[in-house]
Amino acid sequence: MKHGFMYLTAVMDWHSRYVLSWRLSNTLDSNFCIDALEESFSLGKPKIFNTDQGVQFTSSCFISILQNRNIKISMDGKGRYLDNIFIERLWRTIKYELIYLKEFESVDELYQEIESYFDYYNYRRPHQSLDLKRPYDIHSKT
Repeated sequence: MKHGFMYLTAVMDWHSRYVLSWRLSNTLDSNFCIDALEESFSLGKPKIFNTDQGVQFTSSCFISILQNRNIKISMDGKGRYLDNIFIERLWRTIKYELIYLKEFESVDELYQEIESYFDYYNYRRPHQSLDLKRPYDIHSKT
């Protein structure tokens, strides 16, 4: 942003590329990531949860939530971006289709634009990797 940074986290279903939940924060603490994680559980429980090795995902609070639900944890090794390629692709997509195209004047404006974008991404945007289906089309069948 013009005066500082905002951090975005999202929980995605790998099979459908459906964004289950997301949060925006002006700090890199683990709380906003935990909030997104807990909200995602309302749509199901994964067998494996993959993240990078950011401090917010390696915190004992974040890890314990997964362990208490008997969810296996997979964390990318150093330099192994392909382990988390679907979320990396999401970051590239949102940057090129939204973030780099606008200068956001406020956190509220950024939040509203991201919310609208994820609605578009999940429900209206066809994905080449899904045979031009929308993430919702695939996610709703599982």
